[in-house]
Amino acid sequence: MAKMVVQQPQPVVLVASSNQWSSGICDFCDNVPECCFSFWCLPCFACCTSKKHGECLCLPLLELGFIPPITLAMRASVRQRYGIEGSICNDCVYSFFCCPCVWCQMSREMNKRNQPVTFINSRAK
Repeated sequence: MAKMVVQQPQPVVLVASSNQWSSGICDFCDNVPECCFSFWCLPCFACCTSKKHGECLCLPLLELGFIPPITLAMRASVRQRYGIEGSICNDCVYSFFCCPCVWCQMSREMNKRNQPVTFINSRAK
């Protein structure tokens, strides 16, 4: 006799519970190649990171002014997307004093949070 299915299996959703950055602003050793790329060719690295975030590839090329507005907006956007605590004042200070560090941190965060999840079915046959 066949068993009647009463409830369908539900999808498993994994949510990152951390509301903090996964790496510090100066954690260069977490991804040395990206940090080197950032320090030697910041415009190219910023364009690649912007594209990875889903923004226009050329957006960082519009960076003008005393406080880099695109870097500031991208950092605020990354914080909002991943639910990271912080303030626009902190974003402004980091963007002004160490723009390459901010782009590296955002890239590391996107790499860490966008890891594909693999599900393994362990059903016995």
